[in-house]
Amino acid sequence: MIEIVLIRHSITTGNLQGRYIGSRTDEPLCADGIALLQNFVYPFVERVYVSPMRRCMETAEYIWPELAGDMIQVSDFRECDFGIFENKNYQELSGTPEYQVWIDSNGKLPFPEGESSEQFKKRCQDAFDSILEQERKKTEKVRIGMVVHGGTIMSVMERYGEPGKNYYDYQVKNGCGYLLTFGKENEFLSYECILPNRL
Repeated sequence: MIEIVLIRHSITTGNLQGRYIGSRTDEPLCADGIALLQNFVYPFVERVYVSPMRRCMETAEYIWPELAGDMIQVSDFRECDFGIFENKNYQELSGTPEYQVWIDSNGKLPFPEGESSEQFKKRCQDAFDSILEQERKKTEKVRIGMVVHGGTIMSVMERYGEPGKNYYDYQVKNGCGYLLTFGKENEFLSYECILPNRL
């Protein structure tokens, strides 16, 4: 059995300001983000995989400090490339022709000069599946942690969650996530929301 603790990074300034913070903006956690993690206790894990973005690595270091030196960076766990929307919020983009076209498409068009949702989801899902396969070859039973982005989590959960639910149904708050359980041959068994215990 393989258990995966899938956690969204803690709060950044861009999160507080409602900005599109993707793969081009490598911002750290803000004071609120650090304070949030100091109030939570997370499940024990044996290994940690992280997005190489600073906000994810810092979150993982706070959650599992004993594994900080052994974190495994996964490039394809990066957040989506939001193109020209990067580091801007709704107010700043309102009235921009490119933004209105994208909104009118219900988010189905690629981000201008950025990624399409299909490209983003595929790289996240493929990276997750590759790690799952690697872990299965190592041992029969393990619990691993992954600290990634909200979009990364939604991409994974769209593949493994309940039938009928879609990408946006799996939004999680900063510092929260899911516990996924897989059986032999990587058969998906179950998932549950993780709301970390408060100290």
